[in-house]
Amino acid sequence: MAATDLKLEECGTLPKPGPLGRLVRLLFGILCLYYVYDLWSVRDDLMINEKAIRPLLWNGLIVGLLLVSYVINIGFSRPWKKWPAIVSAMLLAGVALLGYVRTGQLETPLLAHVVHVWELYIFSHLGLAFAVAALIRTPGCEMRALHHLYSVIIGRPTKEHRCPIGPLNQIDNWEDQQPWMSR
Repeated sequence: MAATDLKLEECGTLPKPGPLGRLVRLLFGILCLYYVYDLWSVRDDLMINEKAIRPLLWNGLIVGLLLVSYVINIGFSRPWKKWPAIVSAMLLAGVALLGYVRTGQLETPLLAHVVHVWELYIFSHLGLAFAVAALIRTPGCEMRALHHLYSVIIGRPTKEHRCPIGPLNQIDNWEDQQPWMSR
């Protein structure tokens, strides 16, 4: 099974994060939302000059491509494997190619706007999910935090998902084994 495969588990299967797991989620959320803040602050000036996109936009591209499948698959309960990343890469490459055909350069205002909107979505969704997961102690992956919040509001359990990448599973499992941790 690939890391991007959707594997939802029954409610109560995964340990709830303790103080360290919540702190790490909150820090990841702050980092993502700080990047969103920076992206938003340059929304009217995405190009350094007529031939170069701001480095800030390029900073999140690889990370965004690595994370987009998790954001979509786990966040929306879709078993689309690597397709969100593939479609995103094809979209971005297509826009770059279109810009090249039209202007003779890859870095165009159109590409800058597409990258900008795409990154705003990916990192906003991720940042908010991390923050909500930290606040309401969402077990497992932060991308289930909005589902978890909804389940808390309506009083019905929701499925959980292990974090496919990163340190959160290890932190949560370690905290769950500690005698001082209240379950």
